[in-house]
Amino acid sequence: MLTEREVLSTINMLQSEHLDVRTVTLGINLFDCASHDFDTFEIKVRSKIQKYARRLVETCDAVGDRYGIPVVNKRISVSPIGTVGACFTRDQMVRACKVLDDAAKEVGVDFIGGFGALVEKGMTPGERNLIASLPEALATTDRICSSINVGSTKAGINMDAVSLMGKTIKEVAEATADRDGLGCAKLVVFCNIPQDVPFMAGAYLGVGEPDVVIDVGVSGPGVVNKALERALQEAGRKLTLSEVAEVIKHTAYKVTRVGELIGREVAKRMGIPFGVADLSLAPTPAIGDSVGEIFQTLGLSSIGAPGSTAVLAMLNDAVKKGGVFASGHVGGLSGAFIPVSEDSAIEAAARSGALTIEKLEAMTCVCSVGLDMIAIPGDTSAETIAAMIADESAIGMINGKSTAVRVIPVPGKKVGDIAVFGGLLGEAAIIRAPGGDASQFIELGGRIPAPIHSLRN
Repeated sequence: MLTEREVLSTINMLQSEHLDVRTVTLGINLFDCASHDFDTFEIKVRSKIQKYARRLVETCDAVGDRYGIPVVNKRISVSPIGTVGACFTRDQMVRACKVLDDAAKEVGVDFIGGFGALVEKGMTPGERNLIASLPEALATTDRICSSINVGSTKAGINMDAVSLMGKTIKEVAEATADRDGLGCAKLVVFCNIPQDVPFMAGAYLGVGEPDVVIDVGVSGPGVVNKALERALQEAGRKLTLSEVAEVIKHTAYKVTRVGELIGREVAKRMGIPFGVADLSLAPTPAIGDSVGEIFQTLGLSSIGAPGSTAVLAMLNDAVKKGGVFASGHVGGLSGAFIPVSEDSAIEAAARSGALTIEKLEAMTCVCSVGLDMIAIPGDTSAETIAAMIADESAIGMINGKSTAVRVIPVPGKKVGDIAVFGGLLGEAAIIRAPGGDASQFIELGGRIPAPIHSLRN
């Protein structure tokens, strides 16, 4: 139970500290829509999405209005289309993407995720066709997000898929060159992708999930930072890191309770099971809603300074400890995101040179995702991008955690230029890509075997 003071502090979070429910995501299983006949597939998909999602937006708005808690995004995740559409050609995959996009527009959701594939151990013809369709599919749709899983702790890393995704990211960027490579902002390459991520671009509905399910993702970096500032002011002294961790933990508890409340109420009203609360601190480009500002509050000149990895490790752990106690079921990624273009303080640090890709990679060892929303020069080679994916996948594989790469090689732009993506995706200065040549390594192909600690049976 919350005390009266905690209730009042939560209300203040909503009014002035950017607390919101970042997303309510409706997962819909499409395996029962599979068909060799594309017209039959289309009818089934449209019908099922319409059946379950037609009331999603209005329900989220009604629940948000009742509690005074805004639900910023209403989204859908579906079964991986690389599997559902295993018999589809490349052109049919493009058509499938447009069917999903149209269905998303019909029910009014912001994004629909799941146009992706699980290829950590090998690729089927359908999955190859889906990946081949991505440049056209993401260039001709508005609300589609795609995630490709190329590795796992159990399976190792599929380097053939890694190489292919390096080339595909370049092609997607070129296909959306008129929008600063925006298609790449909707494409993420994972290792150890969770089956229940409510956040885009990684959201999809895993094969072990219910037929339909409501998952929720909360936001709160601004709330955490304000809580730390208040604690410092009230104490009248410097806090120890143990005390800092306690403040973060208690704040994460309150933030997660808000998300759990909204998610369960939406699920109840729609007659759909509630799945998980994703504890991830999701920033926005707005001033005061930044993960990066927390680092400055704790005494660093900016994120990227020495000590950043240690701060992020503490932040991630404290958020999880507070959130786990607040929620009946925790899932997704659950921790702290560090998406460069989506966080004003992180973007400023990258723009100034205080935060580099090498430091970002080091920090991904202890955060929720990986190299996220980073704009790099358009002439960066496909092999360099593939090697970045391989490095991040190795971190995830060895440490048994989720890692990912969402980089945008912005066509025609070089270091120091600005790429504008808009909305929650923000904008970013182009930063230097890693130097050196990895082309011969990437050409080797094959699979990097799973680590010895994967043998747990």
